Amino acid sequence: MKIVFFGTPEYVLPILTLVHKKFVTGPGKSPIVAVVTASPKPFGRKQFLKYTAVDKWAHDHKIETHYQSRELSIDKVEADFGILASYGEIIPKEVIKLFPLGILVIHPSLLPKYRGAAPVPETIKNGETITGGTIFRMDEKVDHGPIITQFKEEIRSDDTADTLRDRIFLKSAQVMVETIPAYTQGKIKAKVQDESEATYTKMVTREDGFINLDEKTPEEAERFIRAMQTWPGAWTHLSNEKRLKLLKAHLEEGKLILDEVQLEGKLPVSYKQFKEAYPDLLV
Repeated sequence: MKIVFFGTPEYVLPILTLVHKKFVTGPGKSPIVAVVTASPKPFGRKQFLKYTAVDKWAHDHKIETHYQSRELSIDKVEADFGILASYGEIIPKEVIKLFPLGILVIHPSLLPKYRGAAPVPETIKNGETITGGTIFRMDEKVDHGPIITQFKEEIRSDDTADTLRDRIFLKSAQVMVETIPAYTQGKIKAKVQDESEATYTKMVTREDGFINLDEKTPEEAERFIRAMQTWPGAWTHLSNEKRLKLLKAHLEEGKLILDEVQLEGKLPVSYKQFKEAYPDLLV
């Protein structure tokens, strides 16, 4: 079994680690024959190169790394199939065709609902109580391919986008290793997605973190603040037009209570400390 892994952030490492551990055939013989990830980027005042978590993992395990590009060329890498998790780029159809068993994609929603770039924040914002993960076989359309398997995950009342996302990807690692044997043996009948049920999400930008508290119910505002953690972070304008980040909040007797905030250019403080320092500023 030979696999190419496509992914970038740290929260997908449990998938890499468990697939490697489950299917390794001997010392130095990982089933992962290559990874494809984002290129290292200059970071900090001294502009040292910062490598992705997947890149570091591959280096530690002596596995070759290829970097994302529009002209991605991995045709010399022999592999049975690919696994993709939070990769962040479109895979050219020429690359998809390289794999006899296709590319298995892990998506953090119950497809066809919440296709696209930001399914986890949207499920929290919309007040969903159940979400999950989907493993599907990639085709040329975004999040469109036939479903191999799915699992459900409860959305907790204190979940942020980060905690829910991390939990889904951690669980997907176990589901993936349980699925691979049956999939590679042709024992799974993929299920075509119901297009009539499809919903879509877009990439979250910094400006998407803005919230006008007067236009939201307390419940909507509290969910929004959790959904925006940690990127891009919820924020609003004060009466002096400065931005105030809304870091933490909770509901109390049907009212929104701000717990932690951060005035632009300042450090995070409790809302009580903020009001003591700026009693005349209105949220």
